[in-house]
Amino acid sequence: MPVPETQNVSPRSLLRDSAFRLLRDAIVDGTLAPGERLRDNELESWLGVSRTPIREALARLEQAGLVRTRPGRSTTVSPLDLTRTREAQLVVAAMHELAVREAVPLLTGTDIDRMRAANDRFAGALRAGDPDTALLADDEFHAVTVSAAGNQAVVSVLGQLTPVLRRVERLRFSSLSGRASVAQHERIVSLCGAGDAEAAALATRENWHTLQPLLDLPKRREQGAGKQDTA
Repeated sequence: MPVPETQNVSPRSLLRDSAFRLLRDAIVDGTLAPGERLRDNELESWLGVSRTPIREALARLEQAGLVRTRPGRSTTVSPLDLTRTREAQLVVAAMHELAVREAVPLLTGTDIDRMRAANDRFAGALRAGDPDTALLADDEFHAVTVSAAGNQAVVSVLGQLTPVLRRVERLRFSSLSGRASVAQHERIVSLCGAGDAEAAALATRENWHTLQPLLDLPKRREQGAGKQDTA
């Protein structure tokens, strides 16, 4: 495994959440490629944490479909599972739709300002060609309504399934098509500010469904190849 450069993890961050985030991000940005073998001793050296939080982080990554573990043999980075990602995308979209519907009556002016500021950072990252910062800003944008809704079931489901979508989200934010999300975010903010919970919820669902074309593209290519073979 090619070990990435040292991340300078502070002693206070020597927890499974830190290990999870660093490993997840390395998988999402391609530093750790599909099929890459993850060895405990190399991960300990890279992350500066003990084996226990690493194993806990790997268990969470396996649940998210980002790694595969063969007990007593090896742990490797998983290839992108399109079926699982499509399923996760549908559920994540529904959870954010629900969160916005519940959050709108509770949002404050400060919340609306935070959404606008996050979208500004998101737009700036896309213009700069920085998909990783765009991902963080997109998270911050949607986190406002999830937090305001205060629905712990939604938080739990999103925590489990959002990592499944990371590689597809990054791909979208690496392309020009991702810039359409800026206008979609602006519309969501406007509807939230106007107190229109139903329209804001539907606009949020539409925003999350913009990942669908990336998930359907391989299928369309296969169908196209099949038509050529039978021509």
